[in-house]
Amino acid sequence: MYGLINIGFGNVVVGDRVIAIVNPGSQPLKRLRDVAEQQGKLLEVNHGRKTRAFIITDSGHVIASAIQPETITSRFFQSFYDIEKALERIRKEAFNE
Repeated sequence: MYGLINIGFGNVVVGDRVIAIVNPGSQPLKRLRDVAEQQGKLLEVNHGRKTRAFIITDSGHVIASAIQPETITSRFFQSFYDIEKALERIRKEAFNE
């Protein structure tokens, strides 16, 4: 349970749909990008900047982002932490009534 994750420039992705966040440098990932583009499943949200991460979703979409994979990953952890904290507060309120 992750909610929406900011992937840069006001773009967000549904965290629960993400399978992987990878560096785009290797040749297999460049081929993956080409295949996704041919299938109409490539989303470039880097606003003309260098692609620093590919986000791969469970629907087969490949999202090219200008944000480092480590930064996106830390946003996932923060989102998860925030959701868990809110759920803990809700549980405490429910048991106190």
